[in-house]
Amino acid sequence: MSGIWPDDIQCVALITFDVDGVSSWLRRNADFANYPSLLSMAEYGPSVATPRILDMLDAQGIKASFYIPGQVAETHPELVRDIADRQHEVAHHGYLHEPPATMTPTEEEEVLIRGISILGELTGEVPVGYRSPSWELSPVSLDLLAKHNFTYDSSLMGDDAPYFVSGGDPPRQMVELPIHWLLDDAPHFVYAPSANRMGPMRNPDEVFDSWAAEFRGIYRYGRCFNLTMHPQYIGRPGRLLMLERLIEYIKSFPNVKFMRAIDLAQMWEQN
Repeated sequence: MSGIWPDDIQCVALITFDVDGVSSWLRRNADFANYPSLLSMAEYGPSVATPRILDMLDAQGIKASFYIPGQVAETHPELVRDIADRQHEVAHHGYLHEPPATMTPTEEEEVLIRGISILGELTGEVPVGYRSPSWELSPVSLDLLAKHNFTYDSSLMGDDAPYFVSGGDPPRQMVELPIHWLLDDAPHFVYAPSANRMGPMRNPDEVFDSWAAEFRGIYRYGRCFNLTMHPQYIGRPGRLLMLERLIEYIKSFPNVKFMRAIDLAQMWEQN
């Protein structure tokens, strides 16, 4: 056992994607339904970028986790089936990208149940992984996740390795797979003037340097590199080449294990 990991693993790497499509913009402002250019940029994610990402992952021999809002799954059922057929994880990400902190407990549970039903019907497996839209849980989120038998959440930022959280009555233990804004493509790449999102539009090489530096630190401390991306942003051709280069860079380090989030959560439960 090496540090916190079994066997000779030095570092675990999670490559994850939030396939938001148009859902996040429509939830943010219903009037954005009248902004065809904005929505077309978002639709690029599931329609063009995600199939390209899937082929790249196949070429790299990596299995990833995809967090898919129910609305996106309903409008792209074949994509969801393709993701599952390629043995990637299909996990819960709301219905219309609703941040739990913006809903009542009743609304939050209704959204949770709706997403479980949609993803379960499409893949034949009930999702047991959850990531909150906009990364902001509500005071009852963990209770609801426990009630509906989720294995893990990936919305909190309290560590750089998995840890346990609990919810429900009586309390049930779940695994938290922490994330961080530093390892998210949106702060680096979002640019949508009509939605007043005037991000920096950083050069892919800058982002590569930032992510590679964080990986080196996480590797040094023997922790978990949990990279969150959105196909509509990372899936642009030049950025996708950068991601491929990053994966190859990570592979150059010994004793790194790429995993799906669900596999890591289950390993942590047994560790």
